Amino acid sequence: MAQKPSSNYSTAFADLTRMTWRVLSRNKMRMALTMLGITIGIAAVICTVAIGEGGSQQIQQQIAALGDNLVWVEAGGRNVNGVRTGNDNTKSLTNDDAAALPKEIPLLKTCSPNTDGHIQVIYGNKNWYTHFRGTGVNFLQVKNWPLAQGSNFDERDVQSSAQVTILGKTVVDQLFRPDEDPIGKTIQIGGLPFKVIGVLSAKGLTPYGWDQDDTLGMPYTTAQKKITGNYWLDDIFCSAVSSDAIGPADDLAERVLRQLHHLRPSEEDDFNIRTPTQFLEAQEEASQTFTLMLGCIASVSLLVGGIGIMNIMLVSVTERTREIGVRMAVGATERDIQLQFLIEAIFVSALGGAAGVLVGVIASHVLASTLQWAMAIPLFAIVIAAAFALLVGLFFGYYPAQKAARLDPIEALRFE
Repeated sequence: MAQKPSSNYSTAFADLTRMTWRVLSRNKMRMALTMLGITIGIAAVICTVAIGEGGSQQIQQQIAALGDNLVWVEAGGRNVNGVRTGNDNTKSLTNDDAAALPKEIPLLKTCSPNTDGHIQVIYGNKNWYTHFRGTGVNFLQVKNWPLAQGSNFDERDVQSSAQVTILGKTVVDQLFRPDEDPIGKTIQIGGLPFKVIGVLSAKGLTPYGWDQDDTLGMPYTTAQKKITGNYWLDDIFCSAVSSDAIGPADDLAERVLRQLHHLRPSEEDDFNIRTPTQFLEAQEEASQTFTLMLGCIASVSLLVGGIGIMNIMLVSVTERTREIGVRMAVGATERDIQLQFLIEAIFVSALGGAAGVLVGVIASHVLASTLQWAMAIPLFAIVIAAAFALLVGLFFGYYPAQKAARLDPIEALRFE
């Protein structure tokens, strides 16, 4: 019974593979040095992608920590005798503005008034100078800030200007013992007694280096009437219905506030509308560009490694000219010779790529733990790196394989 062609092909391929391994094993040092360029290139690319991906994920986490599609309205500056003052110097941002914005702008889910400052907090024999916020009940929703313990204040607390507070983790750590539950305790804020009803989850530092956990919250009516004595707001924090709605919501908020503040077309805004995510998105874009640049630089070593493979394979063709002639004399075709040298090039490149992936993963973890950098190695980077290593072997091995296949068998047999 005749053997199937596919079986013949698989047998021939297996024979070529075994022959390749025997040939490469003759000079292990040469093979190792040839692999080194590919190994370094793949490892460098993986480390670069890991740094870029880790930085991108960190920025995305910072964007999420800023708030739920945050639109930030800030009290603006004003002109005093022709001189423009700094931000937060106007008194035109009011509680009515905070209530009107989500009603007038469907792109905004909710808004929270905000008045803030710094204040002394005392509990027992401990005191701490911290940041306070007077906000609405939906502030934590807008800022995407969950509670670790207790509960938030409600509308009744806002209406009654209740002396209740929720504390950030840093304030809790400074005022209370590690084994002490702050919920239900009474602390002094600005000389007034406040009941602790909740503890905020830890948020860490902002992109600007400010400790977000060094803060406490209370109803904005309490802050206005009993702490600051002001009727105006420092900020209004709003949440857009989606990330795509942030830009249009900014434009609509500007129109609504100008109407509410009765500003003429020639007058400047007495408020600022900021989108903090734009800063972080620009930072992420710059990080991706930098990562791409580093990846291109790292890819140069892959090119060098590929040239090394081509050089070694050309040397191998010269050294094995007589062997090629013998193989052709006993029936090997040009295709067999070409396939043999291609397999050798791909084999070396694949081994170098596998070693590069291993070295890249280990190096990424070592750098992450040593330098305290955020790193993440996506699976697609490993797959692409491995595939690229194979392509390098195929591309740079093709010319030497062609040269070997086109040797004249008679001339090859005469070669010494």
